[in-house]
Amino acid sequence: MFKVKDATLAPQGRVAIEWAERNMPVLARIAREFRETRPLTGVRVGAVLHVTKETAVLVRALMASGADVWLAASNPLSTQDDVAAALVEEGVNVFAWRGETEEEYFWCIERVARSGPDVVIDDGGDLHVFLHERAPEIAERVVGGTEETTTGVLRLRALERAGRLRYPVIAVNDSMTKYLFDNRYGTGQSTLDGIMRATNVLIAGKVAVVAGYGWVGRGIAVRAKGLGARVVVTEVDPVRALEAVMDGFDVMPMSEAAKIGDIFITATGNIDVIRAEHVLAMKDGAILANAGHFNVEISVQEVESVAVSKRVVRSNVTEYLLPNGRRVYLLAEGRLVNLVAAEGHPSEVMDLSFANQALAVKHLVENRGKLGVGVYKLPDEIDRAIARVKLETMGIRIDSLTEKQIEYLRSWK
Repeated sequence: MFKVKDATLAPQGRVAIEWAERNMPVLARIAREFRETRPLTGVRVGAVLHVTKETAVLVRALMASGADVWLAASNPLSTQDDVAAALVEEGVNVFAWRGETEEEYFWCIERVARSGPDVVIDDGGDLHVFLHERAPEIAERVVGGTEETTTGVLRLRALERAGRLRYPVIAVNDSMTKYLFDNRYGTGQSTLDGIMRATNVLIAGKVAVVAGYGWVGRGIAVRAKGLGARVVVTEVDPVRALEAVMDGFDVMPMSEAAKIGDIFITATGNIDVIRAEHVLAMKDGAILANAGHFNVEISVQEVESVAVSKRVVRSNVTEYLLPNGRRVYLLAEGRLVNLVAAEGHPSEVMDLSFANQALAVKHLVENRGKLGVGVYKLPDEIDRAIARVKLETMGIRIDSLTEKQIEYLRSWK
């Protein structure tokens, strides 16, 4: 079963997937091991992920392990239609196309949920939430799940606190080889890539306002600074704000930053970070972009309520004329700018994230019935093994502790 935009795009998609595979050697090694051991034989995997060439490499690894994979998109505008077509040709049940309406988006997720997955892979939590709210009888049979994003992990921990979580979930986002690299280096580079592709503006000399100084915000701030921007950080957490100051960035409230910023990038995971009062204070020509998972960080509804008019001026760029005569430019409809206006994270960094996903699924199946309901971290030994393999594929060697050093570290003396 499948529904994609154009099945004839499959040849183009195969080439794109091959390009990604060349730059994902850790996942390629896992796929080779899976092909030999077939640890997921008879297991149905339901996945809601950005349908990109990198995701396709993960799906191929899961299929090599014997899994039956059902896939939908975790964002209405992030699907690469040629990749979706190629996966259909390879036997994956894909329900995804770029430009889904909200109704179509949730219809696709429901197709995956109703397939009766044994293991659930999610990016943002929409599949997990659907199973818990609308298909609890299916959720009861789920062996376990994984979650890729900070936003999704927050939602799952809320389910756990409410006593409503129905199966064990591995918070892949909490793995060091995920958040230290994907969130920081992946989002940092791909967000600036999306902004530049959408606008073609020069970053150097601009004032870039980064809302949020978690790992995503740090990556964006560093990359913007590297391109010559003067970076301002806004935060609500005093510790993170202090870190930003000591990393050399200006820190101030959004109400003050709104007056001086040229480019605004949200990366908080929260709602209404940029509101109407901020937009009305902005310079003429200010650019608004979001790097958080959901399109709620920039209050598009408030922007539209105060705007005199709007028009699309470039692909992925909407101009809003304000009552004061100034114009602001919203990128990618307020959705993930790196996936809507660009191609998402580089394959090299997704190699680490999806290695975590593949091994997390294997861990859940191998420990079927042993894990209680809850949100877990992937074991540290798996995290470090992924890092070790990545270093090997890069031709980098590191030291090992001697027996004497190990004993010294263990001794209370």
